[in-house]
Amino acid sequence: MSTSQTSTARAITKSVTIQRDPAAVFRYLSDLANWPAWGVVNVKAVKPQPEEAWWDLETPQGHGKIRLRPNADLGILDHDFVGPDAQWTVPARVVPNGEGTEFMMTFFQPPSFTDDVFVSQLSLVDVELAKLKEILEEIGERA
Repeated sequence: MSTSQTSTARAITKSVTIQRDPAAVFRYLSDLANWPAWGVVNVKAVKPQPEEAWWDLETPQGHGKIRLRPNADLGILDHDFVGPDAQWTVPARVVPNGEGTEFMMTFFQPPSFTDDVFVSQLSLVDVELAKLKEILEEIGERA
């Protein structure tokens, strides 16, 4: 009998607290057309495609595609990304936090990324989450 070993990828979860109703946060995030506004580092442009659920995505690294797999009842905003340098699935959640919301994303290190590249890329996510918070809280003040 042989013993097989499974390996796990390095995972890092990023989160941001947003002073907005979870339903409003979910609605905003579930529309990929909004992603270039807050994904200021990684998302240059998006465009819907006829292929079900996939959108074209322009990143600083080149062309890719992205699709969301949302479930509003559970606050799930998992998304799949296929790009020029890697592909991965990002589990994401919109979770009530008092009168506001916690938005969380877990990133698994792609095999093609070194530890340094992975950490560097994830540090840029902090910039994007800060922008997301700014946008959604500003919208909330105007509403």
